[in-house]
Amino acid sequence: MKKIVITGASRGLGRALAVEFARGGHAVAGCARSQTTLDKLTSDTGSNGRFAVVDVCDSRSVEKWARELCDQWGVPDLLINNAAVINNNGPLWETAVDEFSRVIDVNIKGVFHAIRAFAPAMIARRSGVIVNLSSGWGRSTAPDVAVYCASKWAIEGLTQALAQELPAGMAAVPLNPGIIDTDMLRSCFGPDASAYPSPQKWVKSAAPFLLSLNERHNGQPLTVPSTVK
Repeated sequence: MKKIVITGASRGLGRALAVEFARGGHAVAGCARSQTTLDKLTSDTGSNGRFAVVDVCDSRSVEKWARELCDQWGVPDLLINNAAVINNNGPLWETAVDEFSRVIDVNIKGVFHAIRAFAPAMIARRSGVIVNLSSGWGRSTAPDVAVYCASKWAIEGLTQALAQELPAGMAAVPLNPGIIDTDMLRSCFGPDASAYPSPQKWVKSAAPFLLSLNERHNGQPLTVPSTVK
């Protein structure tokens, strides 16, 4: 049984992972901004789930959550930085300043806040895996999502640099989840998103893949194996 922390746990890939891990007997802690969606997730994960309303953009809230979690629940074996948002489709020069800031705050600063809050306890124990969700658009580009691409390219670099800083026994991995039919994908692809696997299908290959990661994967930019729709 592993202790797993997931940010952005209330919907999409984060929710699918939380439910799948809990069903597999693992202890799952997660955060999101909506109490209503977390209440439903708590019901779906039973005694294996533990969730809190935390905005990853708020460093103090993340630190408080991590401190209480590590003291009362334990140090995570696997930290999955999943929380992310995407900009509205459009050319970079038409992106609102506030929208640009929101993507950067969640997708980059949010990851930094979680690492800063949880990594010291994991490092003190000299074990654990930190997975930062990247994207195919963190290794390539596309029009109308320049801000999102920038944020995920940053995650690739941040994670590989972090991997060089961690002690033996640990790993940091930038992970491309693949193309999944989520609300985020629908904002880009519209109805065509339905051609791709749902989070519930994706998680059947993603969850065991994540559980298999260890220190040998440190610094490797990986991709979840493809799954059948």
